[in-house]
Amino acid sequence: MVLTLEQAKVGMADKVDQAVIDIFRRESFILQSLTFDDAVSPGTGGSTMTYGYTQLLTPSLAAGRKLNQEYTPGEAIKEKKTAEVKIFGGSFEVDRVLEDTAARSEINFQLEEKSKATVNKFHNDFINGDSTVKDTDFDGLDKLVTGTETEFTPAAAVDLSTPEKIKANASAFRLLLDKWLAKLEGKPTMLLMNETMLAVMNSVAAELGFYTRSKDAFGQDVDNYKGIPMVDMGKYYNGTKSVDIIATLNGETSIYAVTLAMDGVHGISPTGNKVIKTYLPDLKAPGAVKKGEVEMLGGIVLKKTSKAGAFRKIKIEEASA
Repeated sequence: MVLTLEQAKVGMADKVDQAVIDIFRRESFILQSLTFDDAVSPGTGGSTMTYGYTQLLTPSLAAGRKLNQEYTPGEAIKEKKTAEVKIFGGSFEVDRVLEDTAARSEINFQLEEKSKATVNKFHNDFINGDSTVKDTDFDGLDKLVTGTETEFTPAAAVDLSTPEKIKANASAFRLLLDKWLAKLEGKPTMLLMNETMLAVMNSVAAELGFYTRSKDAFGQDVDNYKGIPMVDMGKYYNGTKSVDIIATLNGETSIYAVTLAMDGVHGISPTGNKVIKTYLPDLKAPGAVKKGEVEMLGGIVLKKTSKAGAFRKIKIEEASA
């Protein structure tokens, strides 16, 4: 069954699970639109942690022919692939006395913060995940689009590092950007970038008259370039410090385009209504310290390589000495 988180929420009887789903969706513009398909075991129809699919690499070609001539044979190129559903989230502990005496429920506070941390982990994997580097991560966009026709790296970095450079180079950048977007099949669902790149894109779009603003499902403002939502992927807290999920190296960064659809990028899970689960502490059970957990079972796949891409080598800062 193909479900969004909003649709999965409808079938949930537990009010806490419904509230946690809303946290995930509020914290993630991606999760407001991403659909999840069930990983079904061939033959049994039961759920599994391995999702099998066919990725279209090159589409088929049609052409004209003359009388008494044959068509030149040509086939669409596809590849059978699998992706693993990954398990991620975390646990927290609360002393029962603290829960009983706090002005605000400590359990609810920790549940919300752990939910936000799980979204943060999902966002990082969505871009940077590589299961060959860390087997608990799912493969993200950076790995999925590397080497495809929709990965674009200009010969020289486009310099948008200062207001003066933005004004001077906005039109040239827009031409490269639009040419890259034209390589994609259809209009992408969103453009993903870091905070600084978003500020630069807003300036470029405003300079050229292509800036608009819309609202997400929770009424939050979303910046747009030519009607395409632009999303700051934020920072990932790795346990020591917070770093940009989409990195800037030597002053240069990337923009990712993604079409969220069943023939583009979509989520995978054992079953659509079990993507996110919560386990609340039992305050009636013996023991002074109570444990709660938030867990997500998911991953993503790219069905058509023309439905996602990356624009590399965009200079948004002066390289540090």
